Amino acid sequence: MSENQPVDAIVVGGGIIGLAVAWRARQAGMTVTLLERELVGQGTSRVAAGMLAPVAEVEFGEAGRRQLELGLRSAQMWQAFASELQDTAGMSVGLMRTGTLLAARDEDDVREIERQLAFRRSLDLAVRRLRQSEARELEPALAPTVRLALEAPDDHSVDPRLVLAALTLACVQDGVQLREHAPVARVELHGTGQQGADEDDLGARRRVTGVTLEDGERLSAGQVVLAAGPWSESIGGLPIQARVPVRPVKGQSLRLRDPAGPGLVRRVLRFRGGYLVPREDGRYVLGATVEERGYELAPTAGGVYELLRDARELVPGITELQVEELAVGLRPGTPDNTPTIGRGALAGLIWATGHYRNGILLAPLTAELVLATLTGDRHSMARSLDPLLAACAPDRFAVGVPA
Repeated sequence: MSENQPVDAIVVGGGIIGLAVAWRARQAGMTVTLLERELVGQGTSRVAAGMLAPVAEVEFGEAGRRQLELGLRSAQMWQAFASELQDTAGMSVGLMRTGTLLAARDEDDVREIERQLAFRRSLDLAVRRLRQSEARELEPALAPTVRLALEAPDDHSVDPRLVLAALTLACVQDGVQLREHAPVARVELHGTGQQGADEDDLGARRRVTGVTLEDGERLSAGQVVLAAGPWSESIGGLPIQARVPVRPVKGQSLRLRDPAGPGLVRRVLRFRGGYLVPREDGRYVLGATVEERGYELAPTAGGVYELLRDARELVPGITELQVEELAVGLRPGTPDNTPTIGRGALAGLIWATGHYRNGILLAPLTAELVLATLTGDRHSMARSLDPLLAACAPDRFAVGVPA
């Protein structure tokens, strides 16, 4: 078994969360190695639609309100994050500040839109009720049968593929060591190099000292950040009390292109069953299914049919777009679908996973929170989020602790 020179931090996972964390940690002067099981930026984050939509996606219930607070805070950070990233990498990240429309196609949808409108107003969120004519004035491509719409003017979008490319370049330029095709088999704990630490004894083995790759290579670090998305739970070496349950949630989406260029729709359109997200160059993302099918990545005719059928009722012109790609990804979900961010039961181990449908939205905030945890810097931003960090605490899933 080989062992390399220790670094300050190892980040496991090369999606948007792992890349953003590694970039921020390196900017803070830490030596950082990022490990990706396949290719950096080619997993779940690459197939994401890129909606920055805390208002449109807010859900009823206490968990929904906690996620809303996280989403609103991170959405406020995106403009500065995008500008800094563009300046560093010298490329656009496709941030489109054009707002979001939730559209109703029938009476059932109308009742639901009215309910959602009242809910958002009760939370003092910026929303506007649009009659059919007002909605079609904003987006002429909408079908005449659209009955009603809800506008969330502050919900925007970004192109995750451009963000991933820019983050990768920024990491390389700033000195992060990126290692691809480096799947992690297990984390290593103080006092043992054996796989599968004693699940009943965290005592002398409470500190994570590094990781071992599947080929046997061992890497040492002062701290390890697990940002491996839906694969986070499969990493070995953790006592049962220290694990976090993360499950894969399959999503299918279509990449479409308008040969005439951009302009069919400018805003993100959301509807019962899916969404249509425009890009700056005339491309669109139509998505996405939500399927509890484990790690299955096979696309299905039924999933594609349902997406196209529902979207066509809202935007008939979508049938003229060219199909460029059918993409399938695995969202990382937790039992309460709230992300897991921060320290858990083991010293030296920080979690940054379980972002479910909001990994792109929460990337800037997650990176800052993880950085504050890595460095111990309890600055004003982190202190102000202490209640939310408690809601995201990994140990909320510990054995014997109610979820």
